[in-house]
Amino acid sequence: MSADVTRRDVLQGLFAASVALEFGGLPVLVLAQGEVVVPFTDVPPPAPPAAGAPPPPVRFNPTNLTNFVVSNDEFFAVSHYGVPTVDAATYTLRITGLVERPLELSLADLKKRPRVERAVGFECSGNSNARGNPLVGNARWAGAALGPILKEAGLKANAREVVFFSADQGPEDVTHGRGNIKTEQHFARGMETDAALRPDVLVVYEMNGQPLPLKNGAPVRLIAPGWYGVANVKWLDHIHAQDSRYMGRFMGRDYVTLKSDTVGGETLWMETWVGRTRLKSAIARLTRTGHGLKAVGFALTDGTPLKAVEVSVDGGPWKAATMWKDNTPQSWKLFTYEWVGAQPGDHTIVSRAIDARGDVQPEQDHPTKRSQWENNGQFIRKFTL
Repeated sequence: MSADVTRRDVLQGLFAASVALEFGGLPVLVLAQGEVVVPFTDVPPPAPPAAGAPPPPVRFNPTNLTNFVVSNDEFFAVSHYGVPTVDAATYTLRITGLVERPLELSLADLKKRPRVERAVGFECSGNSNARGNPLVGNARWAGAALGPILKEAGLKANAREVVFFSADQGPEDVTHGRGNIKTEQHFARGMETDAALRPDVLVVYEMNGQPLPLKNGAPVRLIAPGWYGVANVKWLDHIHAQDSRYMGRFMGRDYVTLKSDTVGGETLWMETWVGRTRLKSAIARLTRTGHGLKAVGFALTDGTPLKAVEVSVDGGPWKAATMWKDNTPQSWKLFTYEWVGAQPGDHTIVSRAIDARGDVQPEQDHPTKRSQWENNGQFIRKFTL
C-alpha cells in the first residue's frame, strides 16, 4: 500500500476534524487528519436515481458508520400496510384480554410514569450480507417500562402470550375462504408473557431525545431488546393478553424461517417464527492512514452478553477487536480493529462474534434455509489497496 497521501486526502481529514461534534451526548467517530475511507468491492454502491425520479429516501449506510447512534432520519423503518397517521392528542393505548383490570392510557398518562431511557440496537430480520446489511440501527429510546403496566392491569396467571397490535392495518385474503374473501387486519406480533415482563421492554415515545418520528412509530412503539425489528411494533395502540399462541399473518405465514434438519437419516423441513436476534457481527467501514488500516463494525446478540469479537484478515488467524466503551447490554456492540503492513492488491477481512455461552457466529447462514430471514453468517468483506 502506498504511503503517499494526496492534498485532497489531507483536506478531507482536516474538514472532518473541524466538524467533530457529539450527537445526543454520545461520541462521533470522524476522520482524523490524513485518514481516508477505503471502499469495499463486495457490494456495489446503489445506482443513481433515473433522471426526473424522486430522490431515494434517506437511509443509514453502514459504510458511513461513525456514530454510536443512528440519526432519526436515517434509522430504517418498515411498514406493512403503509404509514398510519395517529393523532397524539386523542391517542389511547388499550390493554385487554386476560387481565383483571383493562386499561386505557393516553400519551399523557404514559409520560406521567417513570421515564426510562436506554440505548437499544436491532436489525430487520431481512437484513443480509448480500445487501450490505443496511437495515440496522441503534438509538436512545425513552418511555415507560411495559412490565409495570401489565402488572397494574393484573395480568392473569393463565396468560401465555402478550400480543401487540399496531394502528398499521390493511386487507388480507382469507386463504381457505369460500370465494374471494378479504378481512381488515392489523399488523401484530406476539411474545411470551415472561419475555414481555422483562424490565428492559419499553413502550416508548422518544427517540434520540426527540418525539418519536412518524415513520418510526409515532406516537408510541414497542422496544424489545434482543429481538429482531419486526417484534418492535410501531404505531402501538393495543396490547392483548391471551392463553394461546398468536397466529396472525406476520407470525404464522410471514416472517417464518424454513430450513431442514436430518433426524434419524430422514430430512425434515421445519418452520419457526422469527423472534430473538441470532448472534451476528459485520464489518461496516474501513479507513487507512499511511500504512495503517482501521475497521469498524457492529455486533448484535439476543441479550446474551457478548464475550468478544474477533477479526481475520486475508484468511489469517483470528485476533481480538477492541470494543467501544459506550456499548451497553441492549445496544449494538461497536468494535474497532487496527493493523499495519498490508500490501498492495486484493484483500479480505471478516469478523465473528462470540457470546458468553460460547456460541460462535457461523461461517455461513444455515445451508438449507429456503427463506430470507435471520441471516447471521459471517460477512467476508473485499477491498483493494
